[in-house]
Amino acid sequence: MSKPSSGKDKPTQDKTAEKTDKKKTGPRFEDQIAAVERSLAAAEKKAADNWDKALRAIAELENTKRRAERDVENAHKYALERFAQDLLPVIDSMEKALEVASEHPEVAAMKQGIELTMKMFVDAVKKYGLEQLEPVGEVFDPNHHEAMSMQPNPDLPPNTVMTVFQRGYLLNGRLIRPARVVVVQG
Repeated sequence: MSKPSSGKDKPTQDKTAEKTDKKKTGPRFEDQIAAVERSLAAAEKKAADNWDKALRAIAELENTKRRAERDVENAHKYALERFAQDLLPVIDSMEKALEVASEHPEVAAMKQGIELTMKMFVDAVKKYGLEQLEPVGEVFDPNHHEAMSMQPNPDLPPNTVMTVFQRGYLLNGRLIRPARVVVVQG
């Protein structure tokens, strides 16, 4: 039988085995750590890229939602634009009829009927957002007025609307026809 080894021999063997293990596994372990760190960095970069993509997708979704809401609102608001433009010649004709009736006193009753019809018609279209521009005496505004000519007038300041040939109209604040006007020459 062999004699059991003493405790002094064992620590020497363990230290030798430890040194051998460090030599064998040391660089391999450091390589593994480096590989894990590279993998972690790549995963963090990918997560950051995905986070950025998610934020951009959410922003794009919000923009699309706002754009769709605005489009629907404008569709409701301006759906009558073509219809209103088709009604403008009718209003113009009634205004011309009133001018002609004013020149002939024998048709006073007809003039009164046309005025009432015209008032009802204008009131009806106002309910749907159509409003007449009344620019006489206002400063000329190229956004709402179309200058047909310029004439001198010492009683009015320059660049003031003196006469209206044809009224302009707004539909819910949007110009659908500019007023055709004569402007005071400066």
